[in-house]
Amino acid sequence: MDFTYNLAQFIAFRDLAECERVRAIKKQDITEHANPAFRISLIEDLGEFYAAFATDIVSRIRQALEEGRLFAGIFPVGPMPQYPIAARMINALRIPMHHVHTFNMDEYADQDGRTAPADWAGSFQRAMMENFFLRIDPDLRPPLEQIHFPTNHNIDFYGKMIEDAGGADVCYGGIGWCGHIAFWEADLGHEFGDDLNAYQQAGPRIVELTPMTIMQNALHSFGGDWSWVPPKAATIGPAQIVGAKDRSFWLDGYLGGGVSWQRFIARLCAHGKVNTLVPGSLLQTVPGAYTIYGPVADDVEIHMS
Repeated sequence: MDFTYNLAQFIAFRDLAECERVRAIKKQDITEHANPAFRISLIEDLGEFYAAFATDIVSRIRQALEEGRLFAGIFPVGPMPQYPIAARMINALRIPMHHVHTFNMDEYADQDGRTAPADWAGSFQRAMMENFFLRIDPDLRPPLEQIHFPTNHNIDFYGKMIEDAGGADVCYGGIGWCGHIAFWEADLGHEFGDDLNAYQQAGPRIVELTPMTIMQNALHSFGGDWSWVPPKAATIGPAQIVGAKDRSFWLDGYLGGGVSWQRFIARLCAHGKVNTLVPGSLLQTVPGAYTIYGPVADDVEIHMS
């Protein structure tokens, strides 16, 4: 028996027909795309997935070193397991990182837009330092002044900071439940309508987090406690994502027991129409890699877990 209904009001992207179309994409077809420069691949083994992510990071850093040039990269907090692996590889291979400039995508902020201090347990800066930079031997790690995070103090010129470092060689990232990249939320698209050109030029800002993002991050990082998730964040914008020389995105949103929060949004971003209400859809328009952990690519079906 058929049962039809409208989407919940807080959801920004409301094209039901497009949602149904991408939902029907089978796992065996998910890597096919009309843009050959947008490279979709699957990795079935989770250990191999994170090892490949770490190898991608270390290979780019080492290549820049061998070519005698600076390396600038935009990095996410989420996924995270690749960072300790990358640190071990850097230490084992004795790769100096004095040529490396890093720019994190985002950071939490309070209701007044003040970004979280580095010593707060939920701070992205703390997560990066503990899981990556401080695990690298002191004689190899980048100077602290070359490790950057967006704050309420630098957000207005954070994009220029990246440009002054020569522009990002690569923008790493994942995809949020609402389709966001970094904390560039889906509902920000209402500001731009169908003007993709203006949307792609939008830069860093302090944003209000959507209900979907609050719930996703409560699940991932705060023990399910939505009251603990800050209401705002500092984030890069579409200009930094599409403006990077390359993109490398990694989707690992599988919870076990057949449950993945990322199956549908992985498809909507990779195969849905490019639009301002699904930020991740911009990835289809520029060269880059989009690597999906096998269970995330499984068919989207109703499953009572």
